[in-house]
Amino acid sequence: MSKFRLAHLGLALAALGFTAAAPVVGLAPAYAAETLRPEVGKPLQEAQQLMKSGKNKDALAKLRQLDSVSGKSANETYLIERTRAGAASAAGDYDTAAKSFEYLIGSGKLSGQEKAQFSEGLIGIYMRAGDLGKANAAIEKQLKEHDDPKLRAYLLQNYYKQGNVTALENELRNAEKRGSMNEDMLGMLANIQLKKNDKAGYVNTIEKLAANYPKAQYWTDLLNRVQGKPGFSSRLSVDVWRLKLANNLMKKPSEYMEMGQLVLQAKAPAEAIKVIDKGYKAGALGTGPDAARHQRLKDLAEKNLAEQNKGLAADEADLVKAGDNDGLATLGYALVQSGQSDKGLKMMEAAIKAGNLKYPDEAKLHLGEAYAVAGKKSQAISTLKGVGGKEGTAELARYFIMAINKPAA
Repeated sequence: MSKFRLAHLGLALAALGFTAAAPVVGLAPAYAAETLRPEVGKPLQEAQQLMKSGKNKDALAKLRQLDSVSGKSANETYLIERTRAGAASAAGDYDTAAKSFEYLIGSGKLSGQEKAQFSEGLIGIYMRAGDLGKANAAIEKQLKEHDDPKLRAYLLQNYYKQGNVTALENELRNAEKRGSMNEDMLGMLANIQLKKNDKAGYVNTIEKLAANYPKAQYWTDLLNRVQGKPGFSSRLSVDVWRLKLANNLMKKPSEYMEMGQLVLQAKAPAEAIKVIDKGYKAGALGTGPDAARHQRLKDLAEKNLAEQNKGLAADEADLVKAGDNDGLATLGYALVQSGQSDKGLKMMEAAIKAGNLKYPDEAKLHLGEAYAVAGKKSQAISTLKGVGGKEGTAELARYFIMAINKPAA
């Protein structure tokens, strides 16, 4: 599974109220009216001119001359640090920029909106400088004042970079409780669980990803893992293929052929015809060196369906006489697939109700699938929720519910 990455924080100086070309007077209207002493005002203006020319490092050197000027007023210091913040940020001198930002934020001279902007800018500086500890502390301080999804995303990114699994998991769990868990967050959690070899947690997270963001990569991972689970029954392979088909995971001719053959073995020829027809429609079947094999499978499916329809009454009678409820459930499913939904569903329901089934959970799973095929969504979901078992039926039932409920593409 590929790693999931959040967007890097960009320090937008213009959004913070200044640019390299902006004059200090325009940046601090509340304090610009105060008179600056020549020993402060002249170097400050020269620094601004250097910034306008893109000479930010030279501007910083000019501003450092002001550090030795004694007796600076609060306004003079404020204007110097505001100018220095812009020059240092533009020059990539993040240590100097951070100190200036910290001063400005604590100066009491910023408006509420500016303080929030500079606080976010300071977070960006810390992150660019690689000081993730300070960045996290600043983010957490901001979040106490107001919740901001963007800042939470930065916090998650930082925890991930630091390898702080405990803090990251706590933040992700809190996001889940808030109902604000998104695809990136789920992907990040899945990556952590993989590294910790938390197989159960990983599968649980992938289920959430597949349910809410039904992409091929999530469904493929999920179905591969359920088949690899200890105790998974090979009888359920056909159900895995049904989920693959429902989620558009089948692309190769061999995939359509294998599913078609498995469905025929499951005594559902009408379903086999549907699968083969989809393969033809997709251009996977009917072409290439194996086109004749594709046609033979289709002919066999049509022959089996004709024979099933012809001997339907006798087959049903024989199954009833033998008390073969598993056989009746199988026949009922085949009837639903052939368009005889009412008859097929009643047959399946009666067989399951009568009991004495070899694989009761498997029969319930197929009844849920049959309801879905018949367009009875609520009955399908209700039935599938009642499926248990340890051979893979419980997991597949959940996945069919996810497939039924998946968001429209």
